[in-house]
Amino acid sequence: MARNKVEICGVDTSKLPVLKNEEMRELFRRLQAGELAAREKLVNGNLRLVLSVIQRFNNRGEYVDDLFQVGCIGLMKSIDNFDLSHNVRFSTYAVPMIIGEIRRYLRDNNPIRVSRSLRDIAYKALQVRERLTNETSREPTAEEISKELDVTKEEIVFALDAIQDPVSLFEPIYNDGGDPIFVMDQISDEKSRDTNWIEEIALKEGMKRLNDREKMIIRKRFYQGKTQMEVADEIGISQAQVSRLEKAAIKQMNKNIN
Repeated sequence: MARNKVEICGVDTSKLPVLKNEEMRELFRRLQAGELAAREKLVNGNLRLVLSVIQRFNNRGEYVDDLFQVGCIGLMKSIDNFDLSHNVRFSTYAVPMIIGEIRRYLRDNNPIRVSRSLRDIAYKALQVRERLTNETSREPTAEEISKELDVTKEEIVFALDAIQDPVSLFEPIYNDGGDPIFVMDQISDEKSRDTNWIEEIALKEGMKRLNDREKMIIRKRFYQGKTQMEVADEIGISQAQVSRLEKAAIKQMNKNIN
């Protein structure tokens, strides 16, 4: 129906296809076997992913068409670099790369001036971070980046901070049809390592009623301070699944404690 029709860059977003996970994997196998037509199908089948990401940048005053085109570049890079052997969903891999591509575009068009030397360090650090992420399938530490560039860790952190725009911890990053993933879900919970003994007793009582996987996720997230992405990589499920299981476990614990 034309009622929900929204065109971006001449694309009718109401008619964009949605690929199932097995369809995606089959197309990636065909692409890696040299079938270029599979790449086009993967791009068209994941344009909704780009749309969901660019929504978080709506308040920047940028043209949606421009952000969409830049996001598509990030999507194509994700498709070209995705490795089926890693047990992660494509969306989990692609979203950070699409966001990174859009952030680079916004930095290049940012009216706020950052010193040339600081910007150079930041751009080099981002290039190294992207390369190491592709090579190791994980986010490199500041120490690893500083070693590659022969620059102190403090300079790396300061340079990257200087070109970042502040965002709300409750800003949604991605929604795959279930609970949204927020910025705060990407951050390690350092505070939880120092909880007082009363809270620990209550948590232990609540955890007794969780299943083994829920217990594992809660321990890794709130005792070991790991991000949802790190937990997802360790136990072999998507970040969205970790988010849902974590929320369900916390809800169950609250019910048992109260």
